[in-house]
Amino acid sequence: MKLGFIGGSGLYQIDGIEKIKKAIVKTPFGEPSDEFITGKLSGTDVVFLPRHGKGHTILPGELNHKANIFAMKKLGVTHIFSISAVGSLKEKLVPRDVVIVDQYFDRTKKSFEHTFFGNGLVGHIAFGQPVCPEAAKTAYEAAKVSIKESPEAKRSKVHNGGTYINMEGPAFSTKAESNSYRSLGFDVIGMTNLGEAKLAREAEICYCTIAMVTDFDCWHPDHDHVTVEMIVGNLIANSGLAKKIIKKIASMSDMLQRKCQCPDALKCAIITNKNFIPSKLKRDLKPIIGKYII
Repeated sequence: MKLGFIGGSGLYQIDGIEKIKKAIVKTPFGEPSDEFITGKLSGTDVVFLPRHGKGHTILPGELNHKANIFAMKKLGVTHIFSISAVGSLKEKLVPRDVVIVDQYFDRTKKSFEHTFFGNGLVGHIAFGQPVCPEAAKTAYEAAKVSIKESPEAKRSKVHNGGTYINMEGPAFSTKAESNSYRSLGFDVIGMTNLGEAKLAREAEICYCTIAMVTDFDCWHPDHDHVTVEMIVGNLIANSGLAKKIIKKIASMSDMLQRKCQCPDALKCAIITNKNFIPSKLKRDLKPIIGKYII
């Protein structure tokens, strides 16, 4: 078992990793966001990637999700926990709260960038339940304990479940859009996680989003009173809590038995006859589809 952690805005490293090594991974899809940090955390093999690069140089719309997830697969990652800064669409989800997402809604125009299929390979994964239940349960328990053990996080709460709407950005929502999302019952809004979730499922990697609320989206009547300094302060506080959650997840890795459906997501998904799949595509995607096309 090897746990992968993808750090979002404000989280560019994690503390306590031992036996650190840096890995530059080549993929058929270009370069990942940055080099990967590998090592041991609480006795568990881990891999860390800063989603936007160490200096936060990559826009959400510029992220190479295929390269990031493919590289995680090549490195032997079995579970990915994605730490993401989000805006709240509900009064009960306040800044510095944590939401363990269980659903996504796509508002991007990038669906073809969010799949390894195409170019001679046809497949359709089941995605009705897009989050690994084992990973989500572990993340929820880890967040609860981390908040309880952190006096500075006493104002934070963890919410088990919620719908993440993935907008494209880089601009934030208009008030009309924000109110529309609220009317549809969505919980949090971000710009990055849906592509990761889809590609992780195709790569048969268990995936879970740990959404860290930084602010209310612009629907809130008091939104204009929220300053950049307040948001940055929440981002920093969330980053500290996220590091503790990550360490706690690593220490609770025995909860992750992979009795979920994620490890066999492609078992009935590939439609193309293996004799018709282009040879180069077979070679390129061997880490993902190899066991199904022998």
